[in-house]
Amino acid sequence: MNRQRIFVFTLAAASLLAVSACVTDPNTGQRYASRTALGGIGGAGVGYLLGDLIGGKTARILGAGIGGVAGGVVGAQMDQQIRELEEATAGTGIEVSETPEGDGILVNLPDITFAVDSTAISPSFRNALDRVAQSMIQYPNSLVDVMGHTDSTGSDSYNLDLSRRRAEAVANYLVSRGVSRARLETVGYGEQHPIADNSTPEGRAQNRRVEIRITPITQAEVEAATQ
Repeated sequence: MNRQRIFVFTLAAASLLAVSACVTDPNTGQRYASRTALGGIGGAGVGYLLGDLIGGKTARILGAGIGGVAGGVVGAQMDQQIRELEEATAGTGIEVSETPEGDGILVNLPDITFAVDSTAISPSFRNALDRVAQSMIQYPNSLVDVMGHTDSTGSDSYNLDLSRRRAEAVANYLVSRGVSRARLETVGYGEQHPIADNSTPEGRAQNRRVEIRITPITQAEVEAATQ
């Protein structure tokens, strides 16, 4: 592939990611860039969001026993859930956007979800997580990945373990609020995927986060999994 073709391909890929890295203001309808998605593009990339569901889709569909969403309405339903989540969590620091491929919802829980060096969910943040859990119950035909991240302070092994434990803490909290455990999987990425500059306190705070990826499952995907 010559240099000109490489440049055109790279530009096109960047444009596609920039378009998909948008959220919609529920009050004005204006679309704007998502800090979460664009930060990932500028940092370590969004590869961890572009892959399949954690643990594979087929086995999880069968294990969760969900019915699936009609293919013709899945997009509209996802847009509606995004709007409702944005309204329900306004002012909490939670960010809601489409995933980069546009096939799911990304809910970014900020650093204030936990106390420093702790896996206990802050009491002041539980009401916000209750609203996220309620949305999952209202829209049951989806699978949920809970992904933990840290800043670069501390050792790689410690950060990886902390991110895993925080992701599990969020998943356990969602289950305690009525979300089916069969729908949930967790993973910790440690410091591998920053969305901001780790050299500043503000950047490190943005990188200390837990993300929830909600992926609607269509009826066709359920049928394919059962064959």
